[in-house]
Amino acid sequence: MNAVKRKQEKALLKSAGFRDGAALSLRALRNNIPESREVSLTWLSGTILTGLTGALLMAAVLYVSFDGKQNFSTPYESLQVETASLIPTPEVMQKTDRVRPVAATRSEKEIIEASIRENADGVSKIRRQPFERIKATLATTATALSQDIPAYDPVALLRRNQPIALPDDTRTINTDIYGAEVEGEVTVVQASLTLDQAPVPQITDAIASDYVRATVEGAYTGFDGTALAYASAQIDNINPLSVVRDGFTSVAQNVSIVPRTNIEGVNSVFRTERLLTVRKTSAFGDVLSKNGFTQAMVDSVGGAIKNVYPSAALNQGMKLRILFGNELGSEIQIPFRMSVYTKAEQHVVTVARTDRGQYVLGLAPPTINFPEEDTEEIDVANLPSLYRSIFETGRKHDLPDTMIERIVAMFAYDLDLTKRINAGDNVELLMSEPDEEGRKELLYVGLNLANATRQMYRHQSDEGLVDFYDENGQTGKKFLMRRPLKGGGKLRSNYGYRVHPIFKTYKLHTGVDLSARTGTPIYAGGNGVVKRAQWVSGYGRFVSLSHANGYETAYAHMTRIADGMRPGVRVRQGQIIGYVGSTGYSTGPHLHYEIKINGRTVDPLGVRLPRDKALPNKYRGKFEQTIAQIQELMARESTPINVAER
Repeated sequence: MNAVKRKQEKALLKSAGFRDGAALSLRALRNNIPESREVSLTWLSGTILTGLTGALLMAAVLYVSFDGKQNFSTPYESLQVETASLIPTPEVMQKTDRVRPVAATRSEKEIIEASIRENADGVSKIRRQPFERIKATLATTATALSQDIPAYDPVALLRRNQPIALPDDTRTINTDIYGAEVEGEVTVVQASLTLDQAPVPQITDAIASDYVRATVEGAYTGFDGTALAYASAQIDNINPLSVVRDGFTSVAQNVSIVPRTNIEGVNSVFRTERLLTVRKTSAFGDVLSKNGFTQAMVDSVGGAIKNVYPSAALNQGMKLRILFGNELGSEIQIPFRMSVYTKAEQHVVTVARTDRGQYVLGLAPPTINFPEEDTEEIDVANLPSLYRSIFETGRKHDLPDTMIERIVAMFAYDLDLTKRINAGDNVELLMSEPDEEGRKELLYVGLNLANATRQMYRHQSDEGLVDFYDENGQTGKKFLMRRPLKGGGKLRSNYGYRVHPIFKTYKLHTGVDLSARTGTPIYAGGNGVVKRAQWVSGYGRFVSLSHANGYETAYAHMTRIADGMRPGVRVRQGQIIGYVGSTGYSTGPHLHYEIKINGRTVDPLGVRLPRDKALPNKYRGKFEQTIAQIQELMARESTPINVAER
């Protein structure tokens, strides 16, 4: 800026009332009035403290007024809380279209009886033995049923998936199905027959010839009904009765058979609604507890509706309509509203949850037509993990936690249990009848997922060891772990080419990054020998293990390497080798995990890993027979009846 322009600027500032002056200073003395260009520290600090104090007081008042709630109040319109009277008045409502993604749910629980052949003290007996079969859609909503499940821990699952040694006096589960239907118990005794004591013939050759002639002629004339069996056998399009299939009778207890449904590419919904029909008269509290209500919620609902619906039971055919939603910061969905309808779909009562967690009477929601099958809206953005969904489904069907943990452990090495499920994923179980103490033995587990199908069958060795194998005789235990740290971590970066987060270069990411808190234990992915345990450039604190058959695993960015880790030391699968950190070229605490096969890196989450062990060949024939028998039980058609605890 030249001198002329500076003079023009000064003239403009002077005409506007501005003038040059000294800079602000803090030279004002205590108890003296500051000059025009001075600032009082006492005044400045007092102003700041006054503002902070006022803000804190206002925050405290708001917190107390909200009674500690950290989320917004549920809108009155969505809950439709009844305030005018205790009994809602009937009103005309228009039917609404269901625009949210909806999937039919399946929950079959059946008792199947089969004729079983067993040998005891040289005597062969045939008796009818019941089995319990469950076919259910995996839960798409995480409710209070799975609120207190154990945290996902791959090492704990490893311990639960070990073979079980049965005591000598433990009963043996028999699945040797006899090829005919029997009533009661039949004893079969085999005795040798001498050749010189041939039985006396009861039918002569002439009588047999006459019978055959009459049978064949009657098959074509229609006058002889005894020939129908022979004629049927000559017609190709008539399937003969299966001898094995006739060995079963089915007493069903729970069903809602629907095809698999996959929902993709839909927008997320924040509240989901479940529609179900009570299939058998049952206690009100039992039905609610199977559908995400805690005992405290059940008591609150009972107190709210006692003047409108005093009955303690829900009759067969009655309908329930439950609206679920999430509380802030929680993965668990809680029931916000529940409506009861008669068999004729007439509204009986509605309760809604307040911000204090209590249930009060509410107005009837908009009218809908209840489908024949139970359905549930799906919040595709809030689907539970496979781990949580299996627990939710198992507890809903009254399975003990020990059995659920065993089921989860079977697939912990082969499937990523931390991934969210897909709508329509389902599980199948076959169990033995309860013993005197009510214990059931698991015989078969099948998982049908969107991109995988896994089946595991029970096998008991001659030594009394019980383990589960797939149809190829392989166990679910893998040679290496896919997520070798406590809790499994959260997947932050996949294997493959990417832009490096620090250097911004496009290069191959040779492993996967699993984020976790600093200090989280890191486990050895499999049995092996320590190859390196030291600081390695961008990897930071680094451990690599050498395994059998050319496999290697590497663990990087540790905050600390476990004591005793040095080259040549042998480690076992699940042993702690270090702790999560952020050393080296890292943007946050995580584990960089690599798997190498003959020196080449592979995707740890996608590579097909060898099994830990296989079924001995001497059991192969018996095991294949068991598979065929279990598949026949699982494929049997029946007329199911739903239980009320849905």
